[in-house]
Amino acid sequence: MTTARAQQISLAATPYYHCVSRCVRRAFLCGETFEHRRGWVEDKLLTLADTFFIDVAAYAVMSNHYHVVLHIDAEQAQQQDHLAIIERWHRLFKGNSLSQRCLQGDNLDSAELNRLSEIVELWRQRLTDISWFMRLINEGIARAANLEDGCTGRFWEGRFKSQALLDEKALLACMAYVDLNPIRAKMAKTPERSHHTAIKKRIAKAQRASSPNHPQQQTQQLLRFAGNPRETMPTGVPCRLTDYLELVDWTGRIIKANKRGQIPASTSPILQRLNIDASDWLTMAQQFEGRFGHLVGPIQSLKRACHLLHYQRTVGASNCSRLLH
Repeated sequence: MTTARAQQISLAATPYYHCVSRCVRRAFLCGETFEHRRGWVEDKLLTLADTFFIDVAAYAVMSNHYHVVLHIDAEQAQQQDHLAIIERWHRLFKGNSLSQRCLQGDNLDSAELNRLSEIVELWRQRLTDISWFMRLINEGIARAANLEDGCTGRFWEGRFKSQALLDEKALLACMAYVDLNPIRAKMAKTPERSHHTAIKKRIAKAQRASSPNHPQQQTQQLLRFAGNPRETMPTGVPCRLTDYLELVDWTGRIIKANKRGQIPASTSPILQRLNIDASDWLTMAQQFEGRFGHLVGPIQSLKRACHLLHYQRTVGASNCSRLLH
């Protein structure tokens, strides 16, 4: 039985989620003669991320599906006043008469203000909701594609897949899995040549930066790398950008050559810092979706998430225990 989305997402467990949406019948509706639609998906994804309180950590738009790793910034959403929430919502929808009057500077009576406050809180919640985020991406692309094809009907499968990433290891493994999707599919030979991916944007920006690890010199369209974990940690991927790029490059080479073995300490020190075995890392980077269910993390984080989501058993314990120890 399919698990309800509300029972898969808990911000108390993690703000990071891997989502996958596939075309109906997994047909190449964004590939072959429809390559331009991959650009549609990428543009829509990044535009919506600028409106929602959701950051994009990684993405890869393929010919018949797309992957995205998302970070929900609930703290930022709570810090915004009513006017800021209304302005963001109006980028997506017309709102209602009360919100339109508020933006115009009209005076509202107490009953109208109370009603508007209730509506704004609903909008605030939706602007941190992955289901709303994915819905708006998919609906917009489906309408544009059906108009181009002169047809009606479903473009995407009815339900996107989501996986909660419960710790740093799961997050980085999933990001590498997503960033290397075009390499595994033989759509690109190197990450910097993979079109419609986050890794290409990150590399292009890093090549122009004097200090690529500095958050202000990283691309502003994506969740930034905040550096190695420390006591006062800003929002961002808990890793240095250069370490991550080196890790992705190493992983891509190993996958391409179909090799196994130990990683030299001088090549990817991040694996040693995270206490990840090289062979386990390769398994995750190649088979992330297949190996894990909708909760991914070490066994203690997994048990905590299952408790928060009121599960009766610890789902996915076997692979998480073996690969994310």
